[in-house]
This record gives sequence, structure tokens and C-alpha cells, in this order.
Amino acid sequence: MNIPFQTIDWAAIPKTEHQGETGMAFWQTVEFPGLRIRLVEYTAGYLADHWCEKGHIVHCLEGEFVSELASGEKIKLSAAMTYVVSDDLSSHRSVSENGVKLLIVDGDFLKPDLK
Repeated sequence: MNIPFQTIDWAAIPKTEHQGETGMAFWQTVEFPGLRIRLVEYTAGYLADHWCEKGHIVHCLEGEFVSELASGEKIKLSAAMTYVVSDDLSSHRSVSENGVKLLIVDGDFLKPDLK
């Protein structure tokens, strides 16, 4: 993958709405071959409507949220914290009591090594 130097003006990227089990998520998405970069906001009271097994790099910009794992573990992340996981290595979902703003990066580089 070759991505030339460029900037992303998030103010120019339209928001799409995604209904959670409760609350809403608003995504601003930029895609390149094999790479997706999103600025994501969860409203207060947000609970994801599914368990996700996709790999991500998730960086919390503002607020806080909990990443629930299917194992029952709950990991709280607040501003300036990040989590990283590869595809198929966890079942997780996000919960935000008071709302949060995240930068999420995912793509082919997070697929498990098939060697």
C-alpha cells in the first residue's frame, strides 16, 4: 500500500449515523485500499449493538468508554489511552455512559499472521 502525504480535514468529512443497542454512534470515515481511519463519537448511554471480532487501534480523544470483552472483562479507557487488538483475537463491544470521541484505525495490517 502506498499512500502519498496528505492531510485529513475532518470538518469536511460527512458524519454517518449508526444506531447502537442504545444511543448513537457518528462516524467520519476515510478509506484507502486495506486501511480505514475513522473519527467516531458515541452519545451518552451508547451500547454497541453487536460483539466485534475485527482488529482495531482505538485511541480515546475525549471522554471515556468501556470496552467489554466476551469473557466478561471490562476495560475502561479515558482520554489519551489506546487499545490495540488484531482480527479474531477478541470479541469486544463499546459502552459509553457519558459520550466519547475516538480515533479508530483498522485494516489488513491487523489480520492474523497465517504463516
